[in-house]
Amino acid sequence: MSVPYGDRIEMSQRERDRLKVLHGVSEGQFTQAKAAQLLGLTVRQVRRLQERLDQHGDGGLVHRLRGKPSNRQLDAKLRKRVLSEYRKRYTGFGPTLACEKLAEQDLHVSADTLRRWLLAEGLWQRQRRRDTHRRRRPRRACFGELVQMDTSLHEWTEGRGESMVLINMIDDATSRVLARFYPADTVEAHFDLLGRWLQKYGRPLALYTDRHGIFEAHKKGQPDYEGETQFSRALAELEIDLIKAYSPQAKGRVERSFGTAQDRWVKEMRLAKVKTIAEANKLLERLVPAHNQRFSVAPAKTADAHRAVGATHHLTSILSVQEQRVVSNDYTIRFANRLYQLDQPIYPGERGGKVTIELRVDGTMAIRFGDRYLQYHEIIARDAALGGSAPQTPRSLAHLRPTPEGETKQDDASKKEASSPGVKPTNGRSGRTPAEPYPPVGEEEATKKIPYRPSANHPWRKGFRKQA
Repeated sequence: MSVPYGDRIEMSQRERDRLKVLHGVSEGQFTQAKAAQLLGLTVRQVRRLQERLDQHGDGGLVHRLRGKPSNRQLDAKLRKRVLSEYRKRYTGFGPTLACEKLAEQDLHVSADTLRRWLLAEGLWQRQRRRDTHRRRRPRRACFGELVQMDTSLHEWTEGRGESMVLINMIDDATSRVLARFYPADTVEAHFDLLGRWLQKYGRPLALYTDRHGIFEAHKKGQPDYEGETQFSRALAELEIDLIKAYSPQAKGRVERSFGTAQDRWVKEMRLAKVKTIAEANKLLERLVPAHNQRFSVAPAKTADAHRAVGATHHLTSILSVQEQRVVSNDYTIRFANRLYQLDQPIYPGERGGKVTIELRVDGTMAIRFGDRYLQYHEIIARDAALGGSAPQTPRSLAHLRPTPEGETKQDDASKKEASSPGVKPTNGRSGRTPAEPYPPVGEEEATKKIPYRPSANHPWRKGFRKQA
């Protein structure tokens, strides 16, 4: 069968190769046995192809299912149900995640098939990524040898509820994840997640972070390489090395995990209708183990590089924001615009010495002098009367003096304008202690000081000539 001039037959490369060899058989260049050897077919298959070529021409070698529906295609009703459910509940879901959710509803379809259906319906677009040349850093060999830590700022609730951030820790050797939602990206939040990792796995050898102010000290907008932050101080006490990356790509493992979380976990939160941080963390208790079971890998070495948290590592104290203050002569300290009295017992060097104030993750505060924790209480009586805890000026303390009997508040106000009370000397008192009004409460006002006047026979009263 000859093909009319100008007609075009679409053929695959394999079909074109067969056509060339079979034309050689027709022209006597090859035997059918040699053609079978060249094409990797049996002689019987070559004989059938030769018959189709003689009967139908070159088009006889084209696969007979070309342009026809596949015999293994899925039912059209199933496709309609899947697309309807996708539009209803899973808009924006990727094909892989959507397939997992559809399987829970007994709608089984492969990810590639669903991708083709979504592309045909305009419900999905190909994710084209520009290739970049990077030098691959191999994974660490042991679990706990290096742990990456970072924060993801994202609209996790999609505007339904509270604003939150996700802080994630991921092991470099196994990709094992520990994550939790927090109200903000603070040092207290990082302390909380690090404490959870330490209690679950132990102390890793190194922690890989970015150069945020939580991890790296800054001075006048520039890195202070000799400075120390609360977080770096805690890692030093735990004997954990701190490695700071110079680019997001350097800690790509945790960055890529955020891409997965922002795709899958956001949609899981949407299905669960999560609105609060507490609900989000409760959902993570189910998602994180499933994530680790599916995406974690076996390390190159089975040894665990984590070290146990020793008896000397008091995590409650180490994972706290610490400040130092000097103890006054009356055993008081001032912190956060509040005055605290240190109770007995007292220790040598405590007065005039430095104490460490620990603001712990659970919201409590402890005061430590060396290795000893001190009892304390807040002085609020004077502050409540003054309407604040800041040191007051002598003029502002005048209203503490009670009004004498028979004197009205208006008369007292007029006298206040005429004269202001003095201030009791503060000899032997701390400079941070507010001055008290003078005279003390219940005593009469001190008499006004009479100006000094020389006597009548004072030499100053005699003229120069009289003295001569």
